[in-house]
Amino acid sequence: MRTRPLKVALLGCGVVGSEVARIMTTHAADLAARIGAPVELAGVAVRRPSRVREGIDPALVTTDATALVKRGDLDVVIEVIGGIEPARTLITTAFEHGASVVSANKALLAQDGAALHAAAEANDKDLYYEAAVAGAIPLIRPLRESLAGDKVNRVLGIVNGTTNFILDKMDSTGAGYQEALDEATALGYAEADPTADVEGFDAAAKAAILAGIAFHTRVRLDDVYREGMTEVTAADFASAKRMGCTIKLLAICERSKDGASVTARVHPAMIPLSHPLASVRGAYNAVFVESDASGQLMFYGPGAGGAPTASAVLGDLVAVCRNRLSGSTGPGESAYAALPVSPMGDVVTRYHISLDVADKPGVLAQVATVFAEHGVSIDTVRQQGRQDGGGEASLVVVTHIASDASLTGTVEALRKLDTVRGVASIMRVEGE
Repeated sequence: MRTRPLKVALLGCGVVGSEVARIMTTHAADLAARIGAPVELAGVAVRRPSRVREGIDPALVTTDATALVKRGDLDVVIEVIGGIEPARTLITTAFEHGASVVSANKALLAQDGAALHAAAEANDKDLYYEAAVAGAIPLIRPLRESLAGDKVNRVLGIVNGTTNFILDKMDSTGAGYQEALDEATALGYAEADPTADVEGFDAAAKAAILAGIAFHTRVRLDDVYREGMTEVTAADFASAKRMGCTIKLLAICERSKDGASVTARVHPAMIPLSHPLASVRGAYNAVFVESDASGQLMFYGPGAGGAPTASAVLGDLVAVCRNRLSGSTGPGESAYAALPVSPMGDVVTRYHISLDVADKPGVLAQVATVFAEHGVSIDTVRQQGRQDGGGEASLVVVTHIASDASLTGTVEALRKLDTVRGVASIMRVEGE
């Protein structure tokens, strides 16, 4: 074993960063044995230096992150501050001054992953980011290494624990969205401002990363269709249960049937209770991968939190340090396929549409005609009069597979019918 330590700088010392520092200290001997050399925490960049950080030598703490990454004697920089800037500049500066980088920054990787990979390659350094998607779940490395010889056709997953907790509560208790969100906030699963989670921004960034790796194609955040889950209601769950389904916020990345393009999207969807993702409860994550040779694979576990995310960071640290010792680098960006990313209008799936209609003869025939005129085939229809009377009824239509564009045209035409009072909800049906 080499006795001279590998020097590591830590950018950020919040929930994740403090866990990384703790594990580096308490598991130092094990990490050294696994790497082949000891690792030394050489500096910690923070915004609030006066805060007490247990187990970290105050002499290592600095507010000058730029000076830290420019030292020139660092082997690895771990970036867990998040956001676009200054993280982007700090990472590229670290490459230029001789350090490889381990990051958990999904937003930055989804927006500028290609540029970061290019900077790493130009400086012959590593960029690892297992912790950017699904916390402790090994997912990035299996996709870009274990399945490198296979053809991945679809990645379907629950990649945000906050939204899964909320939807699970709505499903299991009958709670409304706001009630479930309040409980998630009280338990610490949801931030004070939950927008990034419940509107799908967090999941969309992860979808961009997964699609890029799975399909060897550059997929940016702007390429991902995004739809939040704030409009999901208890009535939607009741309809889902009648179909033998539940509702999840899914990240879906898939190749077209002809293999000529890919799509990436995030939205709520009904999935059959028989599908493995339907049983993922609470704040857990799970990702379902479908490929030619290996078939169907499922990765499951805690998708967030200090210790789980730190576990993924430390796994990358070990891999990068081993590469440093051997004088090599690991896999970089693989975007040779360069497939176009199709718009959401080209996506085909099943749909569940709930309409408020006049409770009188002939309404179903009018609705069915609109669907037929737009080339959307109906699978099942259920109509039920309102208990409160008022001459209105609920009409639920489940389609066969249709494109998003054709369904959009259908709904626009339905809204023009005098007998249709409103469109209560539209939800995709996946996993079949």
